Amino acid sequence: MSCTITLQQKGYRLTPQRMMVLDIIHDSKGHISAEEIHQRVRQRYPFVNISTVYRTLNLLKKLHLISETDMGEGYVRYELLERGRHHHLVCRRCGQSFAFEHESLKPLQARLLKEYGFAADLDHFAIFGLCQRCRPAEGKAGAREESQRGDD
Repeated sequence: MSCTITLQQKGYRLTPQRMMVLDIIHDSKGHISAEEIHQRVRQRYPFVNISTVYRTLNLLKKLHLISETDMGEGYVRYELLERGRHHHLVCRRCGQSFAFEHESLKPLQARLLKEYGFAADLDHFAIFGLCQRCRPAEGKAGAREESQRGDD
């Protein structure tokens, strides 16, 4: 796993706890929360504290080995960046999530740098809105509310 090599190259020790957290994120094949990681680490090493998991996640995030994304669930999820950068469109009505490629954001990243001198870290994030299926339903609900307000 290239993450362990990067940790060693940057001078960080490969502690058993760090290795377990990395293994669990790697095995998850997608997004995973700190609480889920903690539960799985405790199955192997029952005395590990959740603060150890958070410290490890913060280190991995600082080294750009993992991404942290708020998918609108009230907590963040983590994923290995070595799998490639991607982002999510999350419907605020039905909660469905759609992945989209990082390439779509490169023009935004370049524009932010050019116009504002701001080098954006667009590792992984979610954009909230309405999916194709829910947009028509939202329009009908909004029209109903408008007509009811007009009757007051």
